[in-house]
Amino acid sequence: MTKGQDLAVSLEEFGLSKYEASAYVTLITKGTISAGELAYYSNLPRTKVYPTLLKLEKKKLAIISKSKPIMCTAISPEDAFDEIVQEQINRVNGMNSLVTKLKQVSEDSKKARGSEEKRYFHLAPNYVFKQLETMIDGSKTSIHAMVDSWGLNLFSQCKDVILHALRKNIDIKIIIPSSLVGTETFQAIPDGVKIKISDISQNSITFDDSEILMINSNNGKGAIFLSTEVLGTNQAKIFEQTWKNATKITNLSGMTKAEAQETLKIIEMINENGLGFVLNSILHSRSKEIDMLQLLEKNGVDLEAKTLDEIIALVDSTLQITCSGQARYEPNGNHIIIESKLNSGHSLPWAMLLEEYLNKKGFKTKMMYHDHHGGEKVHIKVDSKLNVN
Repeated sequence: MTKGQDLAVSLEEFGLSKYEASAYVTLITKGTISAGELAYYSNLPRTKVYPTLLKLEKKKLAIISKSKPIMCTAISPEDAFDEIVQEQINRVNGMNSLVTKLKQVSEDSKKARGSEEKRYFHLAPNYVFKQLETMIDGSKTSIHAMVDSWGLNLFSQCKDVILHALRKNIDIKIIIPSSLVGTETFQAIPDGVKIKISDISQNSITFDDSEILMINSNNGKGAIFLSTEVLGTNQAKIFEQTWKNATKITNLSGMTKAEAQETLKIIEMINENGLGFVLNSILHSRSKEIDMLQLLEKNGVDLEAKTLDEIIALVDSTLQITCSGQARYEPNGNHIIIESKLNSGHSLPWAMLLEEYLNKKGFKTKMMYHDHHGGEKVHIKVDSKLNVN
């Protein structure tokens, strides 16, 4: 296509016919020429030349002489198209004004109905992981997630972007089911990510308290909900409340899955079955009718086969999780100290448990309880040296 043909096609977009556009380009190229020459140079049928010239003259794009032969001249482009350009500008301005009015009508209608537009996007399973990486990398303040095994597996594959987010001081919190503690995917989550456990059966990840990524673990599909004030606020409140009531598990990160699950089982027995209350009652009555080790064994926890080191470590982990407490052996005084930052008798059942274990191993013990403003402390004094590492 020649340059002249390109110009003719462009002129058609301004409302000229094919013949008019071709004729005008020929006139500005050749100058003043006869009608016959115009037909020759522009490849117009001779029967179409005069009607075409009349249309160009009417549109103020050409001048036709009254003499014979008919001569024609193009009006300069700057003069010819000034009016057409202005018409196009007026049309665009008119459309912009119309769109603005239509948007206002739409917004007024939504306000009258008490509703607002909600935007969300569906994601196919093969796009969810990449989108999760992108949203983690783009977060500015926080990433708060409640995930099951499917969601945690996706997080475990995002190690690089999670580390990058942590270096930006992004607050990353994840709530998972207790069954995932100690698994490979759990161990793959970088240090610095805060993790707690609770009953979770969904995959909901909120970024900066605004964008929400939800994932269906049944089929792997996802959906992104963009900055909706009501949804974002509600989801943030749900996460905040769940996080507040969830169990912290910081000290379980270095355990094997079996060790972590055993510790969590003890916590579950305390919280759900009231085992702490039962053990506390036994302690106060000093009754030996109920064997505490057997009581635990009936609930799936066998402590008699463990070493004293293992039991102290297990009790220590349990107390750290449930009451910010600890259990340790003091070799200088040859006694075991059990502490709790709560004045709720929380340390007593485990002190009783350790004392009974030592008694069954042939050690004589003496237990002393101290209640103070900052919590409570139990000392178990042992009559002979313990072999504790």
